[in-house]
Amino acid sequence: MAKMKLYDFQISGNCYKVRLMLSLLNLDYNKINIDVINGESQTDEYKKINPRGLIPALIDGETIIWDSMAILSYLARRYGCDSWFPQDALNLASVMQWLAVSENELLYGLARARAALVFKRPFNLAQCQDDANIGLMAMDQHLAGQQWLATQTPTIADIACYPYISLAHEGEVSLEPYPNVRRWMADLEALPNWIAIDE
Repeated sequence: MAKMKLYDFQISGNCYKVRLMLSLLNLDYNKINIDVINGESQTDEYKKINPRGLIPALIDGETIIWDSMAILSYLARRYGCDSWFPQDALNLASVMQWLAVSENELLYGLARARAALVFKRPFNLAQCQDDANIGLMAMDQHLAGQQWLATQTPTIADIACYPYISLAHEGEVSLEPYPNVRRWMADLEALPNWIAIDE
């Protein structure tokens, strides 16, 4: 069986989510670098893989999946155990709640604050940092009562939220006020096969 192919950009937080999930599931794949900064995601060739012209994208046999959240869902259901993406209604809803945080406060807050400083994107840095702190405060309060975000074990919600939180310093957002978030990060980093963004 052919190895999966991940269309990737090393410093992308969304690509890191997928690499982290692949590593935690101990899955073998080939990484294909797409230089987003120099427009490689906008070529006609790449848009045959992802018509949106965004990264990451995953090819598994004849299957093409794009968008980090979709890829995490696919990998969890196809190759992981049910605990990564539970099917019962309550736990599934809990996972979806935190996936929403990853795509709202963490994206518009942490990811955009980082993009403003690292990639010189024209975002309002102060507003992004405020949005980030709203999400981090809610997460810290929630994690005061449990180890993981959604259930009693790690799920794709934890994987989706982790990368941009781990890169918060690049957006000049301090995690010092959030001890429960920092403890949660340490728990994730202690999982077998955890990798850093530069691995």
